[in-house]
Amino acid sequence: MDERRAVVALFGLLVTAVTAYIAYRFIAALTVAVFIYYSTRRFYKALDRLHLPKRVRAVTVILLLAVPLLLLLSYTLVLLVTETRRFVAAYPVVETAAANVAWLEGMEELPSLSFAGVVEAYRAGQFDAIIDFLVENAALLTSAITGFFLNLFIVTVVSYYLLIDGSQLYHWLRQFDDDAIVREYLEAADRELEAILFGNLLNVIAIALIGVGAFKGYNALVPAAVQVPYPALAGVLTGVASLIPVVGMKIVYLPIAAAMSMPAVFSGEYSLLVYVAGFLTVAVVVVDTIPDLVLRPYLSGERTHVGLLMLAYIFGPVVFGFYGLFFAPIVLALAVTFAHTALPRLLGADAAADAAADSATPPDRGRRD
Repeated sequence: MDERRAVVALFGLLVTAVTAYIAYRFIAALTVAVFIYYSTRRFYKALDRLHLPKRVRAVTVILLLAVPLLLLLSYTLVLLVTETRRFVAAYPVVETAAANVAWLEGMEELPSLSFAGVVEAYRAGQFDAIIDFLVENAALLTSAITGFFLNLFIVTVVSYYLLIDGSQLYHWLRQFDDDAIVREYLEAADRELEAILFGNLLNVIAIALIGVGAFKGYNALVPAAVQVPYPALAGVLTGVASLIPVVGMKIVYLPIAAAMSMPAVFSGEYSLLVYVAGFLTVAVVVVDTIPDLVLRPYLSGERTHVGLLMLAYIFGPVVFGFYGLFFAPIVLALAVTFAHTALPRLLGADAAADAAADSATPPDRGRRD
């Protein structure tokens, strides 16, 4: 019997090691999937009021998250290309770049954004340098594109099945209970993760609304030459960028300020830069600083300290890479919950406290049965 147990245990260790290795290889995709699960679980449960099947609710949640994000990125890319062409047409950018960038050598103007324009530019040899670069790095580019779509597929599938069968995984883990410690820890960790990660989603939405309102208000008070281009889009992108630690929203409003400054500098109207400075003040104070100070304490979870959570957002990407933005807060929430729930029970703190409370209670000598 002992030999059989040893063989089963060895097989279990082997399967666990292989599973852990696979999870490690795709840790980024799995982490993002967990983030999506906890961020959208409340909405998934709210859809149950419509008496929709679980699979329909899960697909609805994922589509409502993915489709707007895809449309936002596509719309941003189209506007970026359009505004870049407009800027290049107004200022001698191509001529200056062609003299310093090998890829643009011999190009006097950008090709037209049409099939005929692209074909004509290709026949003229304007894409030869770019094509040579792509051919030389075809293996690397193919690997990067394939890896991106593979991880995207994993995120979608894992998020979908976590929404549908996440409760089954929770009940399976509760089988290994010991004096209700596991149950208490799992329930507390589950609540804390949902509070933190759902709070991230609420923070994105709140900052996006604040950004839209602040940028539209700024545009109403300044000349047209230094207005924020597409203020609604800029505000939404600012909210999405708030997920990125340290840099955060700066990757949106600093390029916008630079784009607003260039026409004024090229035209010699330096007095308009005062309005750009006002825009930066609005962005830093109203959109970046005040929401972080006011909203962050309410969206940081039930037990996790705000300072620790901010450090997790900062150090996570440094230690683990991009997915550390989601992985570090998850690890922190699990650790803090363990310290508050399971650790005192394991060290006997609750038993000692109960014994001290019993000894401090005076006996009721006058009591009669």
